[in-house]
Amino acid sequence: MTIELHSTAPENAAPPLHPLIARLCAQTDAPVLASDEIDAWASRPGRALLVFTEDPVMYRETLDLAVIVPELAQAFRSPEGAAFRVGVLLQKAARAAAARYGFRRWPAVVMLTDGKYVGAIDGLREWQEYLDLLGPLLTAPPTRAPTVGIAVN
Repeated sequence: MTIELHSTAPENAAPPLHPLIARLCAQTDAPVLASDEIDAWASRPGRALLVFTEDPVMYRETLDLAVIVPELAQAFRSPEGAAFRVGVLLQKAARAAAARYGFRRWPAVVMLTDGKYVGAIDGLREWQEYLDLLGPLLTAPPTRAPTVGIAVN
C-alpha cells in the first residue's frame, strides 16, 4: 500500500511565524515586511520602529525582543495614540537590510522618522535601558546611519 502526502501550502510559501513573533505582530498591528517593502512602509510620515529578528533557534534573544517590543509600544503610548508604528523583518529581510543601519548585534530595533534613520538599539537590553534609549529617539532628528553604505557579504 502506498500513501501519498499532499501539502496544501505552495512551494514558495513563507514559513509560519513563531508564535511570539506572531503575537508581536498582532499586538502592535505590525506587518512582516519583505526587503522590497521596507522603503515604502518606512517612508510614511511619522516615527517607525523596525524590528530586526534572527533565527530564534540561533538567537534566542529574538523571542525576548518579540515580547519586549509590544511592551515598549504600550509604555510610550499617549492619549493621542501610538508614539510609533512597528514593522517586523524576518531573518532573510533583516539580514538584507542590516548593513543599511549599521548595528552590530542581533536582534535589533531601528527608529526611523519619515523613512530616515534616527537611531538603533542592538542586542538585548534591560528594560530600563530600553526606556532610557528609546525615549530620546522619539524626539531626535534624523541622522546618518553609522555605516559606509556598502553592504559587505
